[in-house]
Amino acid sequence: MSVVIAGCGDLGTEIGLRLAEQGREVVGLRRRAELLPQPLTGLSVDLSTEVPELPGDIELLVVATAADGRSPEDYRAAYVDGLRNLLTGVLEAGSLPRRAVLISSTAVCANPDGEWVTEDTPVAPSTDTARVLLEAEEIFHEHFPHGTVLRLSGIYGPGRTRLIDKARSGSTQGGAAWTNRIHRDDAAAAVVHLLTMEAQPLTLYLGTDDEPAPEREVLEFLAGELGLPLPPVDTAEDDARPRGSKRLSNRRLRESGFVLAYPTYREGYRAVLAGEGVQHP
Repeated sequence: MSVVIAGCGDLGTEIGLRLAEQGREVVGLRRRAELLPQPLTGLSVDLSTEVPELPGDIELLVVATAADGRSPEDYRAAYVDGLRNLLTGVLEAGSLPRRAVLISSTAVCANPDGEWVTEDTPVAPSTDTARVLLEAEEIFHEHFPHGTVLRLSGIYGPGRTRLIDKARSGSTQGGAAWTNRIHRDDAAAAVVHLLTMEAQPLTLYLGTDDEPAPEREVLEFLAGELGLPLPPVDTAEDDARPRGSKRLSNRRLRESGFVLAYPTYREGYRAVLAGEGVQHP
């Protein structure tokens, strides 16, 4: 029985390597399959325009595609067209995966001005790209009613240094807003957990760490770790937290038995600053 991972970039590759460590045969789909490390088996395909030829013994399926750009058209090509072509390939292979996980984004969630958001909070995508992501979730569940959608918050980790670069620059723009994140390795581990846990997973989880934090707090921590002066305080910014910032709860994922390696930004960013891990091409 094989595992198929559609979209083997940084996250998809990490998922594949972890499943391969369990002795599973993993087939990774991406445009340039030659970039995949051993022992993953690569299949070169552009899912936005092509239907893949898949093995007929798919046990586990992961959809981890990513858009080439930030426009609604880029998102539709990756998340809707790519998903439809993948699902056609699965049907043509005559295989029904035992479990399937679609990686989505918490961008589809409502922004209730600092209130806690859970899987039960009504969705309210506020951008065209978020609406495309929600459409992809709906298509996925039409084909896999018992499949699992994992909505990830902002991914950080090896090679993902946006906030580190911001701390180095001394910028505090948007610093009062709540931010939510998950380390790349925890995101990959969560997918593996949902695919292999003994009980049947639920159809929706939020993938985020234990501690939402104002961006300013994270920047101040990073400045301290880097030995830099603390960013200047913008009192006008601190008086009113920007509308639309939200705090995401991972309670459902934790109650499924998942344990984070990096429960807060502190452990995760210390690992990044120490050079731990590698970003996959």
